[in-house]
Amino acid sequence: MSDRIVMRTGECLVAGGPPFTAAEPEVVIGELDGPVGTAIATLTGGQSAGHSKVFAILNTDIQVRPVTLMVSKVTVKSSAYTNILMGTVQAAIANGVLDAVRAGDLPKEKANDLGIICSVWLNPGVATDENLDHKALFEIHRKATAQAIHKAMHNEPSIDWLLEHQDEITHKYYQKGLDGTL
Repeated sequence: MSDRIVMRTGECLVAGGPPFTAAEPEVVIGELDGPVGTAIATLTGGQSAGHSKVFAILNTDIQVRPVTLMVSKVTVKSSAYTNILMGTVQAAIANGVLDAVRAGDLPKEKANDLGIICSVWLNPGVATDENLDHKALFEIHRKATAQAIHKAMHNEPSIDWLLEHQDEITHKYYQKGLDGTL
């Protein structure tokens, strides 16, 4: 890996848990004095109704490093959804970032120089599920965040893998469309 990390991208899907707990983060990682830093500053100052951007924190007043900006992919419409997104999921993402540092995917010596933008998908059903499993929700979002960062920092999947497997893979929602079950 070169010393300078201009911009890396990654995504991950972790599903199969209790209802509404699936996670599908997309991350952009780069130096704060480059395009990622500019994007973080712009997004932080450019708030919009229903799509607040907040830093990932372990708890109130404890922001993680590298600085990680959460951006919701789903329009936030209720206080219940907000509390879960800005509580359980926010803490999970913060822990996933620290897991990635601990695993060596993010260089510890660059913790104050890198920034991460994490687009968060949280199923809207969490807001009305009276039996929501917060522990599972936390663990799944934590794992997905760490895996997305790992994939970003290791350029996975590689272009060689993609070219080799392109014809074997069909997007599941495209397949549902073909099958008439969408």
